[in-house]
Amino acid sequence: MLVGYGRVSSQGQSLDIQNDALAAAGCEKVFTEKMSGRSTIDREQFAMAIDFVREGDTLVVTRLDRLARSVGDLHRIIETLTAKGVEFRCLAQQGVNTDSSSGRLMLSVLGAVAMFENDLRLERQREGIEKAKLAGKYRGRKPTINPDRVKELRQNGMGPAAIARELQIARASVYRALAA
Repeated sequence: MLVGYGRVSSQGQSLDIQNDALAAAGCEKVFTEKMSGRSTIDREQFAMAIDFVREGDTLVVTRLDRLARSVGDLHRIIETLTAKGVEFRCLAQQGVNTDSSSGRLMLSVLGAVAMFENDLRLERQREGIEKAKLAGKYRGRKPTINPDRVKELRQNGMGPAAIARELQIARASVYRALAA
């Protein structure tokens, strides 16, 4: 049985293209979700797909990055599938599968490239933020806690836990505001 898995990262994105491709590939059952792919944790439909597949089945995705964003996650997923006797196939990267040794090699290489690209993107993002900070255009997130209010409540005899409850903030935030 071919079992499909589709994922987009945000609620505003559409799964239509992936659903169509998985149906055209012959997937009899498809699991989809709108969730970040940075981790396999909290991906409910992904967990259901892994639980659903049985020996002799093939898990199909449209693109490798729909399954995993890190080489570590990718290898853990493939190991889980292999232990269950389940094959893996990627539609966009035809040679990426677990049917052959060359397919497994391609899987590892493309996973490493995807991780490298992600690292480059994060590096460019950090460089852009640093440049914007130097130009005075980046100030970070607006503060959500008023340190003066925290200090005022403390001077009035309120303890850190009570201040946290009053302002609906974490106790650690109270301590940081008091230390500032």
